[in-house]
Amino acid sequence: MSIWFQPFTLDELNRYQQQTLVTHLGIRYTEVGEDYLQATMPVDARTKQPAGILHGGASVALAETLGSTGANLTVDRKQKFCVGLDINANHIRAMREGEVIGTARPLHIGKTTQVWEIRITDEADRLVCISRITMAVLERTAMK
Repeated sequence: MSIWFQPFTLDELNRYQQQTLVTHLGIRYTEVGEDYLQATMPVDARTKQPAGILHGGASVALAETLGSTGANLTVDRKQKFCVGLDINANHIRAMREGEVIGTARPLHIGKTTQVWEIRITDEADRLVCISRITMAVLERTAMK
């Protein structure tokens, strides 16, 4: 059974986040499943630190993008929206080139909070970073 509030396409997700940090970093949504969302990010000049390896902040940006997008796709966005409360990341493996793949899955989808785990791997499916984000689920009326 799908966790998504309503159907959507990868093209819609990729168009929705144009002209944001997501497109600047080269993040592209690539797969959606019944209970997960996946995106890729290149390891290139946009995402590397001066030492020539993937910047930890870029990995966190990918994780936050996936967790936040996933959370918002599980709620009725006419009535609610989700924002990040906390994110953590453990950087396991350095990357110098190629592409990383992030996969987000919910650990908890509640009425007021959500918790998502994001696994970032290399193209050989080796763990590069593991992250967890906690999201607050807010009523749209709270922003008026």
